[in-house]
Amino acid sequence: MLLRTDPFRELDRLAEQLLGTVARPMTMPMDAYAREGAFWVHLDLPGIDPDSIDLSVEQNVLTVRAERPAPEASQTEMVAAERPYGVFWRQLFLGDTLDVEHIEASYDTGVLTVKIPVAEEAKPRKIEISHAEEKKELAG
Repeated sequence: MLLRTDPFRELDRLAEQLLGTVARPMTMPMDAYAREGAFWVHLDLPGIDPDSIDLSVEQNVLTVRAERPAPEASQTEMVAAERPYGVFWRQLFLGDTLDVEHIEASYDTGVLTVKIPVAEEAKPRKIEISHAEEKKELAG
């Protein structure tokens, strides 16, 4: 599994902090690992309404998109605004050995968990080796 990297992410984060603007959708922190014949991905999305999460796969690219709306400005006087609002997204390039037809996802306590199974044909399998005596019996 390959992960999309963004060399300008830190620059965007700095511009957002200094100018109070969001240049483009924000990414979400993530852990990914292999276990039990699958790849597991955990994405932090605290305070996100589960109905705003969109998970899609197209041409072996898994895209996660979510949105946290900002409070109504007319009804609120912000004293501190450190939490990010708006659109969050992340893309993962999936290898051909993964079974994108059987991806499972769940959202619990602010963490989106995605399980991507390894395709059956990509799993290691044992190949039996015949012995010389068996070949003689089969030939004779």
